[in-house]
This record gives sequence, structure tokens and C-alpha cells, in this order.
Amino acid sequence: MSTRVIGITGGVGMGKSTAAKLLREQGVPVLDSDDLSREVVAVGEPALAEIGEIFGADFLDNGKLDRAKMAAHIFGNDAERKKLEAIIHPRVRERWLAQMETWRADDVPLGVVVIPLLFEVGAEAEFDFIICVACTGNTQRERLRGRGWDDAQIAGRIAAQMEVTKKIERADQVLWTEGDVSLLREQLQSILSG
Repeated sequence: MSTRVIGITGGVGMGKSTAAKLLREQGVPVLDSDDLSREVVAVGEPALAEIGEIFGADFLDNGKLDRAKMAAHIFGNDAERKKLEAIIHPRVRERWLAQMETWRADDVPLGVVVIPLLFEVGAEAEFDFIICVACTGNTQRERLRGRGWDDAQIAGRIAAQMEVTKKIERADQVLWTEGDVSLLREQLQSILSG
């Protein structure tokens, strides 16, 4: 039996976490690169020390990364965002590649890795199949406002990612998240059985 590994991508606030939750409920192992990015900057990790050296101690709060301060600094500043990504992305990639190898060694039939910037980091060749999770721009902004983000924060996050229309074009399938969860579950089952 060979392991099939699916990559899930999509714009910020478009429903990737909900799709991942539904897959986990079906017993599919899911690894989220956002979780990995938090792990690689944890206290004691080399990436955190590197961030302190490059960005300064101002971005550390009691020895931990001040995520809100860093986000305010990098979104809207491409050069600074790229410096941070150069520290974090290779370490995150190393971890999800290792997990994929474990799935293959264990003959896991299906594994899923959620990578918001999958196309941006050129990771598509690592996957057997790519799903883009998408919704309308209005729904996306409404969801992000629900997280307490203001319009400037939302614009910065959206601008830092490839346009979702381009992601849709490059993906093998699109999971449209405008409907309720039952519709989303049906779409996922249809995609996975195809």
C-alpha cells in the first residue's frame, strides 16, 4: 500500500482549520504547518535565538516571541517578512517532510499537511494532490474581523499571500467554504473518494 499525501492551502480565514478538523474527525492524520511554525520558535529553539539576533530583543517578551508585535512589524513590510520566513520556513518544511516519511514508513493510507503558503514556498511537488480551500473575499474579511483584526491587519495578511484565484488555478481541487459544515463535509468526502 502506498501513502497518499494531500496538501491543503488557501487564503487566510478561508476555512483551512475547519477542513483539517473535519478530516481529523474522519481519522485522517493532519499536520498543520501553522502549529509547526509555533513549535520552531518556542523557547529553547534555535529559530527563536536567531530571531532575537536579527530582529532584536524588542521582539521577545519574557524570552518568548511576541507574536503580535512581530506580526505588526512584518505584515506590510515585505523585506522584514522575508527575513522572518527565511528563519522559520526551512525548519517547518523539515518537520512536515519528516512526518510524511513517517506516514510512508508506517503505510498510513492518507495523510494531510495544511500549508497556507504551499505555492508561495514551492512545495507543490512534495504532494500527490492539492486542495485549495476558498470562499468569497467578503466572507474572508468577515471571518477575520471575527478574530478581532482591523481592516489594516486584514489587508496586510491578505497582501502577504498569493491571490486565492491563482491558488485555485494551481490546485487539483477546490473546497468551497461558503456553506455550512455538512456541505463542507460532503465536498471533502467527494474529493477524497475521487
